[in-house]
Amino acid sequence: MGGRSSEHDISLASAGSVIEVLRDRYDTVSVEIDREGHWALPAAVPPALEAAEHASRSVETLPVLADSSVAAALAGADVVFPVLHGPFGEDGTVQGLLELAGVPYVGPGVLASALCMDKDVFKAVLRDRGVPVTSSVTLRHGDPVEHPFPYPVFVKPARLGSSVGISKVHDEAELGPALELAFRHDEKLLIEEFVDGLEVECGVLGNREPIASLPGQIVTHAEWYDFSAKYEEGGMELIVPPPISDESVERVQCLAVEAFVAGECEGMARVDFLVRGDEVLVNELNTIPGFTSTSVYAKLFAASGISYPELLDRLIELALERHERQRRYAY
Repeated sequence: MGGRSSEHDISLASAGSVIEVLRDRYDTVSVEIDREGHWALPAAVPPALEAAEHASRSVETLPVLADSSVAAALAGADVVFPVLHGPFGEDGTVQGLLELAGVPYVGPGVLASALCMDKDVFKAVLRDRGVPVTSSVTLRHGDPVEHPFPYPVFVKPARLGSSVGISKVHDEAELGPALELAFRHDEKLLIEEFVDGLEVECGVLGNREPIASLPGQIVTHAEWYDFSAKYEEGGMELIVPPPISDESVERVQCLAVEAFVAGECEGMARVDFLVRGDEVLVNELNTIPGFTSTSVYAKLFAASGISYPELLDRLIELALERHERQRRYAY
């Protein structure tokens, strides 16, 4: 939990909720990564991981190489639950570390995590698979600043989450500052068409046979679903099911699963949509969504009949199932 990204605090809040539920039924140990990338173990660990107990608690940014305590904690774990958001955690980097360590872990693998973190490449893959996505153009440093969309538009870093670095641009005069802000976070940006529709989100759970939750509409009193609307008390309301037709609800669920499969995901994901009339467009896919018991992903599955503790149990079972399945292959 934690991590180097701007979503560090959100990760800690999510992980706190996960730990609170899991420790009633599992031996748990937390590995906290600070904003500089240093890994730390708690003062005490469960007996199953006592090999790490006498080692140093503060380690370097290459944990397995730099300190035996984290290596022992990973090696002694039955399953790892990465509750990390954004770069250096949700983007396939930690998943690659766990693959090298041979440890089962919750959530999508290396390819899916990296793919879905990059909004530009993710949209390209979905377009190729026939899944409708929001329209956007991609910019890098030095590219001419051009786009075909009427204002307003959204400018966003290609590989970040929680609305960090995103601006709603109302006219050409606001475009330059928005690009400057986004370029502070990434070398690749998206200028995205504004879709005047409902923001609808849907959870997906499973490995080879994923299921979709009931979808929900995001309602916010802010101009758009920005960081404060997502995380401040009273910033948003979730309406489940959303006020769209039954056909559109089914379309959202089908496209959520299609996007999940096209992105090579397993375990979990939250798929974000924009619904404009009868048109349903995929906007993003989050491989490690917010994970408090009151986060959207948990609420959607609670409304679908799967409680928060049961959801965590299923995710652990899915992690173990995938690990055992992949062990059967010769590499």
